[in-house]
Formats: sequence, C-alpha cells, structure tokens
Amino acid sequence: MVLLGLAAGFGFQPAPKPTQAQVARRFLSEVLRADYPAAYQRLAPEVRGTLRPAAFATAAQPLQHLGQQRGQAVELYKLGTWLSESGGHEPWFYRFSFASDSARRPPPVLLEVTFSDTTTRQVLGFGVRNR
Repeated sequence: MVLLGLAAGFGFQPAPKPTQAQVARRFLSEVLRADYPAAYQRLAPEVRGTLRPAAFATAAQPLQHLGQQRGQAVELYKLGTWLSESGGHEPWFYRFSFASDSARRPPPVLLEVTFSDTTTRQVLGFGVRNR
C-alpha cells in the first residue's frame, strides 16, 4: 500500500514538445535516410494537401543524394527570418551544413527547412542552398 501511494504521488510527466530545431533536424535526418513516409508526416497539413507523397519523394531525392555523397550527419548553421518591405516576415528558416563540410567556411551546401512562424512544429518547406 505504501508503494502504491509513492508511485501515485510521482505521476507521469508527458515528454517535452520537441523544439523547432529538433523537428527540422529529424525531418532532414529522415529525408537523408530516404525515410520519406516519416518525413512526409512532418509537413504542415496545407503542404500535404497540395504535395502528394510521390511528388514529395521526388522533391526530397536531391537532398538524399547529397547525403549519400557528404554523409548524413548535419550541423545547425543558421536560423532566422527575412523581413519584408511591408514589415512582415518571410517563413522562419533553419539552415544546416553537412558535418563533413564543418571546416569549410562558408559551407558549399546548406540544407534549409522552413516553418510558417516561430511556434509551429510542422515543416512548411525545404530545399538546398548552394553557396
């Protein structure tokens, strides 16, 4: 009976919500491993509504091919947003470099993941930024 009281007193805390940077890294990791179904589920509903899984896989393949050439480990390089002339902002972005390029400044290739704002955890877009 004492054990039950102790166990009930601790309670279970839900796992903390992943940060945007963690979501971006997981998304890229899934794309680089060609786990397109898992990566697709991280897309925002409005993106999934217009981009079918086959089209997503086609769009993700250039990133996956880069991962085959440069390795799958990535490092956060930069994050932020661009301000527009109207005072608003463009989507929030995270740019990652390949760990194999860590000694090169600036890195020759950056992988970008975007979100609609700083609070969302669903991917709005992704792509490659060449230097």
